Amino acid sequence: MIKKRRAVPGIHSYNAPAGGWGALKATAIAVRTQMDTVEAPITLLRTNQPDGFDCPGCAWPDKEHHSTFQFCENGAKAVTWEATSKRVTPEFLAQNTVTSLLQKTDYELEGYGRLTHPLAYDRDSDTLRPVEWDEAFERIGEILRGMQSPDQVEFYTSGRASNEAAYLFQLFAREYGTNNFPDCSNMCHEPTSVGLPQSIGIGKGTVSLEDFDHAELIISIGHNPGTNHPRMMGTLHELARRKVPIIVLNPLRERALERFTDPQNVIEMATYSATHIASSYFQVKSGGDAAALKGIMKTLLVMDAEQGNVVDHDFIAAHTQGFERLAADLAAIPWEVIEKECGLTQAEIEQVAIAYAKSKATIITYGMGITQHNKGTANVRLIADLLLMCGNIGKPGAGICPLRGHSNVQGNRTVGITEKPSENFLKKLEEVFGFTAPKKHGHDAVNAMRSMVQGTSKALICLGGNFAVALPDPEQCFPAMQKLALSVHLGTKLNRTHLLVAEETFILPCLGRTELDIQASGRQSITVEDSMSMVHASSGKLKPASEFLRSEPAIVAGMAQAVMPDSKVPWLELIADYSIIRDLIEKTIPGFDNYNARIAVPGGFRMPLPPTKRQWPTPTGKAMFSVFSGVHEDTQAQEDDILRLMTLRSHDQYNTTIYALDDRYRGVFGRRDILFMSDTDLDARGLEHGDQVDIETVVAGSTLRLQNITVIAYNIAPGSVGAYYPEANVLVPLDYIDVESGTPSYKSVPVRVTLSAGS
Repeated sequence: MIKKRRAVPGIHSYNAPAGGWGALKATAIAVRTQMDTVEAPITLLRTNQPDGFDCPGCAWPDKEHHSTFQFCENGAKAVTWEATSKRVTPEFLAQNTVTSLLQKTDYELEGYGRLTHPLAYDRDSDTLRPVEWDEAFERIGEILRGMQSPDQVEFYTSGRASNEAAYLFQLFAREYGTNNFPDCSNMCHEPTSVGLPQSIGIGKGTVSLEDFDHAELIISIGHNPGTNHPRMMGTLHELARRKVPIIVLNPLRERALERFTDPQNVIEMATYSATHIASSYFQVKSGGDAAALKGIMKTLLVMDAEQGNVVDHDFIAAHTQGFERLAADLAAIPWEVIEKECGLTQAEIEQVAIAYAKSKATIITYGMGITQHNKGTANVRLIADLLLMCGNIGKPGAGICPLRGHSNVQGNRTVGITEKPSENFLKKLEEVFGFTAPKKHGHDAVNAMRSMVQGTSKALICLGGNFAVALPDPEQCFPAMQKLALSVHLGTKLNRTHLLVAEETFILPCLGRTELDIQASGRQSITVEDSMSMVHASSGKLKPASEFLRSEPAIVAGMAQAVMPDSKVPWLELIADYSIIRDLIEKTIPGFDNYNARIAVPGGFRMPLPPTKRQWPTPTGKAMFSVFSGVHEDTQAQEDDILRLMTLRSHDQYNTTIYALDDRYRGVFGRRDILFMSDTDLDARGLEHGDQVDIETVVAGSTLRLQNITVIAYNIAPGSVGAYYPEANVLVPLDYIDVESGTPSYKSVPVRVTLSAGS
């Protein structure tokens, strides 16, 4: 019997597949509301094309740079959002105080359009006022030179910054004297950057797009590609149509992993048909990934003992260490514990193991559903363990595939954005530039904010991003921002972090990825690195949104020159011609040989990935198995009424940028005040679809609450609930992190849900 539910405003089922006509309609709306309708198609056709610009959205690689459309719905939103005709003018800012702007939603703030002038906060009028570039640089220089220690300054980097801008940014900070480099990867894939080097020697994935052509099985864990890396859907669509099994482990039933219509497939579009993506779909509980992975490996060991030829013992003997300890740990875990923790039955887990054992080439893809837990690093290492057991790293069609978010978050790390630089890298900087680089490790994102909360850090320089909003616990983070002596933000649009003004705040508007960048030597290209370690050029062609904009490299160089008048770095020469920056990257970072020549080739080049050749740059020279004792996400809050909260993006969203208020595939329209919950959990609490509820975090020392949220019934694993990010960040404690990586546990916050008073 189907349970009858009350009607809830803004909530109704969406039965169409992902992609298809719905995606085209959404793209048309984005174009109509943001850009000139003549200019928009030309701009979109330049996306991910030779002599065009790299999509400012996700980091999924391009398929050979064909002449066909190389953008998706959310990529089109990212492009039109940046290339919008709307402007935030000095006149607008004079009429709207910072206090009044802070009352606006994040969606409204960015929706006002592009920044046009460098701005400084005027406390007397509580407004942002235009300032000359040189005046802004001079004042920033005075303040930073007056700091008691360089370590009082935090240098934050967004994943959209180019290799060139990021390299100059780290050079600026290190000559200044600090390794404080909080960056967006600290909040998403840092467990990959920490865990994979321990397992295979590098913090990157090992697969290429070509490997997907040879794979016999895809295991997809903890990600929603239809929204977060949508160009991946083309690859999954091809695999599904070739009957390659795609096994999904994810708490929510996500439409794109169920059914997808490729907008470039004429037959599917004409017939309103779709391709089924997942061959099997298992709804693991949030925080249950470790248990599921250990259950799969436990089954493989039993199968190997019974029939042989399941575990690749030759590979293990030649290329790994630690297998015996892992095998002993797996043998000791009772099935009842595994089933309770992951929410899957032994039979379901065995289905995955049987399919994996049958495949001769398996790729495992994963996202933040794996990393954003307080055992995120251990989760990543368990995925590596599973692949290593059957020799699925270092051969065609097989490997590990972390799905990075922003289009150059991986490149930023490659060119030096890290709070824990290697000795070799610092030595190279000293040899090439002649200054003494700081050796002491600096702050990641959480530790940077902790230092700001404590009043130790006094200044924040942000190369893009929405730092305070992206972090957990705004009740701590927002006031800490307002206690700073200085905050500086490079950006294209207003966001809430900009408005959390310090004693002195500067907002410096930069060129977008889509815009022409003309320097002294002519038109410039920048470079980015995608999720599969391909480095390629990007060059915008649109007229800049304002004559007062400067490029990110130029702004970084201008600040650095003003802060350090006697700098050993020729800042102005570097920004005259970005090829000189790339020459310096080549001199200081391995893998960039013939950098400028190789990016001239469409598609660029691939950075070295030793594990693809079964070479393991670990201390032992071997790939290392790990042991994750037990299967618990943590030991806190194990009571029966406790649920695990996951923060989620809507489909009309990318990171903290909210393009619109719909979440089409999940059936939510015009609102974001939603908690997704299973019927099982609703019934257990005496709740009904559409009730107003309060959510309380159940972590020792925390009193975090989110009130009057509408709970809706959804196909989500019992024991797990979901709410939108960043609104639900009020429920994530700043200190509730994966200790190994420092990444906040956005995907597994223990909460209690109760009916709101008066409901």
